Amino acid sequence: MEERLKREQEEKEHKKKEKAEAHLYTIIKVARDEDLAEQIGKDIYFDLVDHDKVKSFRIQKQMPFTVFKEEIAKEFGIPVQFQRFWLWAKRQNHAYRPNRPLTPVEEAQSVGQLREVSNKVHNAELKLFLEVELSADLRPIPPPDKTKDDILLFFKHYDPEKEELRYVGRLFVKAVGKPGEILSKLKEMVGYAADEEIELYEEIKFEPSVMCEPIDQKLTFRSSQLEDGDIVCFQKAVPPESAERYRYPDVPSFLEYVHNRQVVHFRSLERPKEDDFCFELSRLHTYDDVVERVARQLGLDDPSKIRLTSHNCYSQQPKPQPIKYRGVDHLSDMLFHYNQTSDILYYEVLDIPLPELQGLKTLKVAFHHATKDEVTIHTIRLPKQSTVGDVLNDLKTKVELSHPDAELRLLEVFYHKIYKIFPPNEKIENINDQYWTLRAEEIPEEEKNLGPHDRLIHVYHFTKETAQNQMQIQNFGEPFFLVIHEGETLADIKVRIQKKLQVPDEEFSKWKFAFLSLGRPEYLQDTDIVSNRFQRRDVYGAWEQYLGLEHADTAPKRTYSSNQNRHTFEKPVKIYN
Repeated sequence: MEERLKREQEEKEHKKKEKAEAHLYTIIKVARDEDLAEQIGKDIYFDLVDHDKVKSFRIQKQMPFTVFKEEIAKEFGIPVQFQRFWLWAKRQNHAYRPNRPLTPVEEAQSVGQLREVSNKVHNAELKLFLEVELSADLRPIPPPDKTKDDILLFFKHYDPEKEELRYVGRLFVKAVGKPGEILSKLKEMVGYAADEEIELYEEIKFEPSVMCEPIDQKLTFRSSQLEDGDIVCFQKAVPPESAERYRYPDVPSFLEYVHNRQVVHFRSLERPKEDDFCFELSRLHTYDDVVERVARQLGLDDPSKIRLTSHNCYSQQPKPQPIKYRGVDHLSDMLFHYNQTSDILYYEVLDIPLPELQGLKTLKVAFHHATKDEVTIHTIRLPKQSTVGDVLNDLKTKVELSHPDAELRLLEVFYHKIYKIFPPNEKIENINDQYWTLRAEEIPEEEKNLGPHDRLIHVYHFTKETAQNQMQIQNFGEPFFLVIHEGETLADIKVRIQKKLQVPDEEFSKWKFAFLSLGRPEYLQDTDIVSNRFQRRDVYGAWEQYLGLEHADTAPKRTYSSNQNRHTFEKPVKIYN
């Protein structure tokens, strides 16, 4: 234990010292042919190397570069006279390539001075490419002289059969030379027969899109605008009649595929935390391509019955609104969320095609039976131009009414308060059932014949909670309306409330009653005239003035899971879809 603590302490001290001395050092990252061969086709496909995965050296800025070369000789076993270092440069198209060899004057400088030459941006790193020439017996030899007419090219080979791209080496070519002069060397690199026909492509850039163009073998390298650090990809020529045998018959199509491929994890919207299946798609796939693949996976004949929903990268949940039928062009649009790209999509299997469904409005309505103590949840699906009256007429055909002529109303309930009675002629298109509950109920007879001095008031259940020394009102349970008559005392009203809610005497005797306005309770006595409290009619939001029933919340909670909100019902719930 003591040993471990000592080790940890030493490590801590070492890191602290490193941090304090960081300004005295430069990190030099040295990429070699071996790194390119190791990474291309496995970790990377574009450009030449991931500099975070090459050998790095922490070197004092004062150290002469010639001394650093000796360290390289020890590390890689390449004598100093056989080493030639190239600076990397970022091009305008964001490609990052070896740009030019260090000059003898630069090599005579200190490491710190050299970093400043290579880096216009303030950066503590110096990135180098180590060029080593090998003889036929694979021993290092001095690098060849390089003039302005010599161009250093890097070569990748593509095999359409294996769908494999790999780094095969580099060559110096003459700017005035033509590709035909190096074809035999390229064939040799990969073991092709001398008479094999090959095609050459230049890999130009890959962000934001891939640019890879054929090289005209009749033009000189200079005419083709090839320069130091450029990448040439080559492959066997594929005759047009054989192209169909391969998914990606040539280099550009393969690079396009690699750049756009995306593994997508599909989850059922009902189980948004679990992956159901995943497969590789292309970010360029259209809406139809994606739903067809999902339908095939699910063994479904009609892809238009698939509805997809995008993923919110911040909340790690499905977005509230699904993707409309052909509402996006490509898979990339489905996965993009603000400035992030997700790899998750949610799916549903609908009972009717999505285009048809989109012409309809679907609402989930909770029906409260007038006499039975139960709630039934119904999915009402009607054309968007329909009204609330149409919803209630449709609901009447699905529920059990207390008598055939019963009239229904639709309410908006949110966190145990009634916010709205929908007018029967209101269009349903803009009604939102995602966040609040739509409740339908029979209109009681007594409410239909209100006298001039009768009032319809809101009645809510509540408990008091103390949080941070402040009393807070918490509503719960099912809110309801009650008719109160002029001159009626609390004692009279309590009799009606007890009968309506069927609460046993013993429990009801513990309940307290209060008039609440904007969350402040005024407790009432049995002799108080309740209607006197509800005289003001100009209160903003009728739901903020109500008769409160204070008692313990003893009912078992049942989650209303067929919706995305978090309300609870204290009555048995049946769901009909």
